Amino acid sequence: MHIMDRTSLIAELNSRGLSEGTGSGPLYKRLAQALTGLIQEGLLKSGTALPGERDLAGALQIGRVTVRTAYRDLLASGVIESRHGSGTFVSQHVERIEQPLWRLSSFSADMRSRGREPAARILSRTISAPAPEESFLLGLGLDEPVLRLDRLRLADGQPLAIERAVVPIKFLGEDAVSEGSLYDALAAKGFKPVRAQQRLTAVTLDPTSASILTVKAGAPALLIERVSRLADQRVVEYTRSHYRGDAYDFVAELRIGDDL
Repeated sequence: MHIMDRTSLIAELNSRGLSEGTGSGPLYKRLAQALTGLIQEGLLKSGTALPGERDLAGALQIGRVTVRTAYRDLLASGVIESRHGSGTFVSQHVERIEQPLWRLSSFSADMRSRGREPAARILSRTISAPAPEESFLLGLGLDEPVLRLDRLRLADGQPLAIERAVVPIKFLGEDAVSEGSLYDALAAKGFKPVRAQQRLTAVTLDPTSASILTVKAGAPALLIERVSRLADQRVVEYTRSHYRGDAYDFVAELRIGDDL
């Protein structure tokens, strides 16, 4: 455990009146409340492994059914999560990020501006002819190769988004871009995008994407499709990104018209 070892956890729970015949209300509810309190106080951090039902029941000298019922309530409320084959853990909660829609910037730059450490993990990287839709969006001939780069974007080690970028090879070169900023790589070649159009759609995550983002299958997400252009209007990038719905708030600034 991050802050409390098993001995400290048991001692803390016992100090909160978790024994038969003491306190008021059902014992399982008091156990659930005690665990919730430890999480809210920061003593049990996100991702902390909790003792198994049998282990915790024996240490507290209470019934295993009591522990199972307390865990069931905490699972239902999302306070803890069960990982198949691994056990029970304090749920992973991410700090929500407010992302303005009126400014074009890279994921890496956004995270650094918030004091967080950005990272990228390559899921796949291929170079091939564009698909018909990509050819149309990028203004390319079907014989002009593109780089397709699928990456998991992280901040402070926390997975936040799955990004697929499609960029004409003529703007990057075949060896460019790995885990750093795509926009930095484009800028280094003299092709930094200056404007973009984005479309946001509410979606749910398929099992594979959810597993990569460490959330449950069917969890809400935001699909953002972006087409970025150079100053001369050439399209330099087409990106489809799935952002965790529990991590992002996208904000737009609106101007009130004179006719209102």
